[in-house]
Amino acid sequence: MVALADTGNLWGHIVQHVLPQATWNTLVLLAGAGLIATMVGTGAAWLVSAYDFRGRGFLEWALLLPLAVPTYIMAYAYLDILNPLGPVQGVLRWVLGYSSPREFRLPDIRAMWGAILVFGFVLYPYVYLTARAMFLTQAANVAEVARTLGVPRSGVFWRVALPLARPAIAVGVSLALMEVLNDVGASQFLGVRTLTATVYTTWIVRTDLAGAAQIAIGMLAIVLAVLMLERWARRKQRFASTAQNARQMQRQPLAGPVAVFAFGLGIAPILIGFAGPALYLIVAAVRRFEFAGLSASLLRATLNTVSMSALATLVILAVGFAVAYAARLHTAKWSAAAMRIASLGYAVPGTVLAIGILVPVAALDRTVGNLWHSWTGGTAGLLLLGSGAALIYAYAARFLAISAGGIDAGLSRIPPAYDHAARTLGQTATGTLVRVHLPLSRSAVIAAGLLVFVDCMKELPATLLLRPLNFESLATLLYGEAARGTYEDAALAALIIVAIGILPVILLARTSRGIR
Repeated sequence: MVALADTGNLWGHIVQHVLPQATWNTLVLLAGAGLIATMVGTGAAWLVSAYDFRGRGFLEWALLLPLAVPTYIMAYAYLDILNPLGPVQGVLRWVLGYSSPREFRLPDIRAMWGAILVFGFVLYPYVYLTARAMFLTQAANVAEVARTLGVPRSGVFWRVALPLARPAIAVGVSLALMEVLNDVGASQFLGVRTLTATVYTTWIVRTDLAGAAQIAIGMLAIVLAVLMLERWARRKQRFASTAQNARQMQRQPLAGPVAVFAFGLGIAPILIGFAGPALYLIVAAVRRFEFAGLSASLLRATLNTVSMSALATLVILAVGFAVAYAARLHTAKWSAAAMRIASLGYAVPGTVLAIGILVPVAALDRTVGNLWHSWTGGTAGLLLLGSGAALIYAYAARFLAISAGGIDAGLSRIPPAYDHAARTLGQTATGTLVRVHLPLSRSAVIAAGLLVFVDCMKELPATLLLRPLNFESLATLLYGEAARGTYEDAALAALIIVAIGILPVILLARTSRGIR
């Protein structure tokens, strides 16, 4: 409905001068970031799954650490690290004997190549997780049969392991591409005009909601294309093992220079995607703290972020548990359809979701305001938009898939026989829920809640567009300071986000280490 509104001559200008370049940039960014994430994630997964060397155990979980760094924080950090007056170029000029940036400077990271590298090295863990799980669950006899048929050890990866893992890799790549589509901060920091950034500027800068909605429809088409591509890649995923307890593939031991080289390959993505930005944030945050301490705006933003994220997490967990529990109790098609619908929001970029939410929420605000005025003669104000309820609604729509999926996985581990035993002992449906299902699924609920909480803290596009007036979260505070070029002022906010973001990474590492 919003997209059908009249935009005057502005839409013609957008179609002619803005949209083609933004669409091309988005497609190039998706292709480049997807390629790097696929190569780095798959290669790292095979390295720690097929080879044994000193430090492999550390790499196994440390390769997940870039997940703790949101893309906009990675871009923000490297903008300062790699700028002509930054530490990297300063050291290079000192080594090469140059005295000023006019004599020697590296190419500006504010370009497409910089955005591709940033997204690729932050998002490769999505591919690493899914590919490694598939490599570890492939039976050893498959590789051994290939060897007896004359396939060399190096060819086992290309001719056996990789084809079998292709559907899992497609899932990881699709998740990474959806994160690229959702981003607005990193692309703007790096000077790449994507469709998401165009939606934001069209709405906020040009105050053209209808034009932003029309661009958002095009983004939805790209999202559907990514989902269809992922489905197509998994269309022949029908693999089964004939052995009940299949023996896992034995890792090839490495020693000497080869082991050092393997460790160097594994540590490189960690240094680029986590250690470099984290070290910069620590140094910048310490400098800022020594100079000005903790500002009142930072404390307010931290309180706002934690309170809003915690409230949203409770709502999302409650709705997610209801959806997952209904799917357990009722195996009808409608319950399965509800689970699929609940997972769609995660695929929708935050900017697109914000546009879809704004209109009905604003209409409801107007209706409530008119009713309040007719009853009392006063004004109710923006009840939903002004209180943050719309933002919580956006969080719920976007992250319900994490809650419902995680809780459904936990409930699926509870045998139906437990339900029957509880009912024969006189428990009602509510009693069975309270005394059986909730205690046994507690770890799944906690894990889902942790993941949802951190995702709510890191979410930038929806928060930028739907936050109440005078409301700053850590993400929006960082975005504003970085946009103004005051990088050290934003370092403390970025460090807090990264520190809290490590929590789900630890959880994922513990879970993945259980796959043996």
